[in-house]
Amino acid sequence: MSTPHNAANLGDIAETVIMSGDPLRAKFMAEHFLESPVQFNGVRNMFGYTGTYQGKRVSVMGHGMGMPSVGIYSYELFHFYDVKQIIRVGTAGCIQKGMDLGDVVIAQGSCTDSNYLHQYRLPGTYAPIADYDLLSSAVDGCKKMGIRYWVGNVLSSDVFYDDNQEWKNWAKMGVLAVEMESAALYANAAAAGKKALTILTISDSLVEDKATSAEERQNAFTNMMKVAFSLI
Repeated sequence: MSTPHNAANLGDIAETVIMSGDPLRAKFMAEHFLESPVQFNGVRNMFGYTGTYQGKRVSVMGHGMGMPSVGIYSYELFHFYDVKQIIRVGTAGCIQKGMDLGDVVIAQGSCTDSNYLHQYRLPGTYAPIADYDLLSSAVDGCKKMGIRYWVGNVLSSDVFYDDNQEWKNWAKMGVLAVEMESAALYANAAAAGKKALTILTISDSLVEDKATSAEERQNAFTNMMKVAFSLI
């Protein structure tokens, strides 16, 4: 069985999938973390691989940029491939002072300016949150590895180039960082009765003049990957 976006057959993908927006980061994880990786997807160059990590079967896969893209890939994994949990590793821009490039953010909840959640026709505002067991295990992993981390709310925004600097309003509410996918991932997991967690690395700052290169974003942010694989 394949889908319009995934060439895998049922059984090709593990119950746990570690996802990244950049498919080249998924390829990096396959090459540096997986034992005997086998590629199961290359449709639209959204690479996916299955192998083992310390003897445990796990898959890695890209999900693209933005909530529509991660919404498609995570929906198909949850509903068509019997995936039980998805751990997203990605980058974010911090909107609080005191945060440094390379810090890890574990997204406890995800605010959003997107209309993605309107599909559920809920009589109010839904607050997408992470799976607690995954979140607490990620915190434990950061502590054991000596990784500097933050836990809290992030903003999943449809806007990358924010002319009006709306992020400042979210910062006043204690939101730690801005990214573009977690709200959709968390909502898809909740609707499917599955588990999800986002682990981010701060790649730039909106409150200070700090930024990393595209190559660093693709290959150098391994702490979040180490934490993600520790959850398998």
